[in-house]
Amino acid sequence: MEKRYNSYVGYFKERYGKRLQKIVIDAGFTCPNRDGSIATGGCTYCDNAAFHPSYSTPDKSILHQIEEGIEFHRKRYRTATDYLAYFQPYSNTYASLDHLKSLYEKALSHPSVAGLVIGTRPDCVDTEKLDYLAGLSKETIVIIEYGVESVYDKTLLRINRGHSYQQAVDAINETAKRGISQGAHFIFGLPGETREEIMATAGEINKLPLNSVKFHQLQIVKETAMELEFLKQSQDFLQFKLNEYIDFFIDFLELLKPDIYIERFAGEVPPRFVNSTPWGKIRNAELLRLLEKRLIERNTYQSRLFNPSQII
Repeated sequence: MEKRYNSYVGYFKERYGKRLQKIVIDAGFTCPNRDGSIATGGCTYCDNAAFHPSYSTPDKSILHQIEEGIEFHRKRYRTATDYLAYFQPYSNTYASLDHLKSLYEKALSHPSVAGLVIGTRPDCVDTEKLDYLAGLSKETIVIIEYGVESVYDKTLLRINRGHSYQQAVDAINETAKRGISQGAHFIFGLPGETREEIMATAGEINKLPLNSVKFHQLQIVKETAMELEFLKQSQDFLQFKLNEYIDFFIDFLELLKPDIYIERFAGEVPPRFVNSTPWGKIRNAELLRLLEKRLIERNTYQSRLFNPSQII
């Protein structure tokens, strides 16, 4: 059966003709809202240890992490033969261009690595870095993944992102001008945002020249500033039961333009890192099955309610 939304696996197969598996690389970066150049403390929801695998630690060399990552994924996904080095933790363009070149080119030297995915912030790219990545993208796969999180400046301020939404728009547009593949990350349920405001995010995403999007429901990670905020002001947080979230996401999906790919629609944090597990210990594969089942039940699909005239 044909899927009722554009899956990111489909994007790889359509564009590159094969399945590509990401291997997470921790290259020891930090962020400007951690080191004091913009702020300290980082994003209020963030504990990177909750979001990347145990084989990926900065005390290991890049090639060592790649080798362990390949072994890890061979056991889980036996069909994977080609890999993307995914520079994920923190802001992976937050260094001099010379340093970035040395890291990226080291990863690309591995014979099983077919390209790069670079996770970063929109305020950590500039003309020089984007020009370099544009040139590199003519030789190998290069995908930039921007953490945007919210289209509302009030939210970005509250969660200590340290950048504005307009900065994200500018970075995404500059990346698109250079023909670099790119995705963006958004979080549903950040404090202070209503259901109506989150739904309006779909219209903003439709205006952006993105290839893909990744969505997460907010999960309250232990020992973060957001955990303290949640304990004091839980009424400010939009919380979803599992079935509510799936229907909510389908409502959102109906508004998204048809040519954007969905990399993820929900997050999965190991239970030991979160202060509660309201959905139980459900895994991503089961979440996807529930999403597809509900799409069939509702007889709907991505972009069903999309209005092209709203894109300026």
